[in-house]
Amino acid sequence: GNTMDIKVKWFYRLGFLLLLFVVLWVFFKLEPYWKPVLEIFFTASLPFIVAAFIAYLLHPLIQKLHKNGLEKWLSLLIIYILFFGGLGYLLYKGVPVFVQQLKGLSASIPEYVEQYDRWAYAIEERTKAWPLGIHEQIDNLFNALNTGLEHVVERILESLLWIVDKFFLILLIPFITFYMIKDMEEIKNFFWQWVPLKKREEARLVAVSISESLGNYLRGQFIVCCLIGAASAFLFSIIKLKFPLLLGFIVGITNVIPYFGPFIGAVPAVLVGLTMSGKMALFVVVIIFSLQFLEGNILSPLIVGKTLRMHPLAIIFSILIGGEVAGVLGLILAVPSAAVLKTIFLQSKILFEKREQEESKL
Repeated sequence: GNTMDIKVKWFYRLGFLLLLFVVLWVFFKLEPYWKPVLEIFFTASLPFIVAAFIAYLLHPLIQKLHKNGLEKWLSLLIIYILFFGGLGYLLYKGVPVFVQQLKGLSASIPEYVEQYDRWAYAIEERTKAWPLGIHEQIDNLFNALNTGLEHVVERILESLLWIVDKFFLILLIPFITFYMIKDMEEIKNFFWQWVPLKKREEARLVAVSISESLGNYLRGQFIVCCLIGAASAFLFSIIKLKFPLLLGFIVGITNVIPYFGPFIGAVPAVLVGLTMSGKMALFVVVIIFSLQFLEGNILSPLIVGKTLRMHPLAIIFSILIGGEVAGVLGLILAVPSAAVLKTIFLQSKILFEKREQEESKL
């Protein structure tokens, strides 16, 4: 009867899950064989991934211009030249200053470490009467700050070296982006060909849902982070903080991370401020808090909006997992990835329930 069918259905599902786990286990055991191949593939596909992201950001703007009566090729040309021209000019002006400040920060690290040691000693002297465990905690905190600052500089240097190493690949990005935007519809159709006809409509629904929620979020975040980073760098240079461009860049990048980002981004700036004077550190804190207030109450609601509709606890949970799995990159990508998974899950649930209803009618 009907209950028997349901039992068989669940039996098949369990069997499939077990098989999936076995396949995954074997897959991870064979890692030494497929990892090098995957790395080559990832390096080759990186310019395409970045170009696709840029095309995804720019396409709606081109569509808007086109709808307002401009020719498609002219809309494409205007947005394309504005984006890559602006980016090229910023890099031309900014990279030498950025590298110079990075070198300066690298050279200053031993000096900073000495400064932190002096503070640690002064704090220990002042807190002699406190229990022993607290001293250890203070020592650990200063050690963590030292290694943290060194780690940040190391990672940025590594990234710069990687960019130099992959310069040829990066040069391809504007060309790939141009063709991707120009032939966006053909590319979409090419991918839809591979989806079976029966599933095509369902897949389109999922794709549209993801694109709507995620597209606005990514575009909004990109604009907000650029604004916050630029404002930080500008204000840091006004108060004469050392390495303003570098520290503003860190504030801008970490701003992508909800809740934790502002604190992570503030640490290097406040530490550099502290080595100059207590007043400077206070100025830095005031600037960062003011910008966060501005972002939280004006910029984000205006630009990003409530596009993701995720519970704060779900956001925090996804950030913690992202950080554990892939470090800083994981923190940045955690929320968009969680949003995609949530959309896929909700759409699948709707489609599954619809199918169940149709089957019960039959």
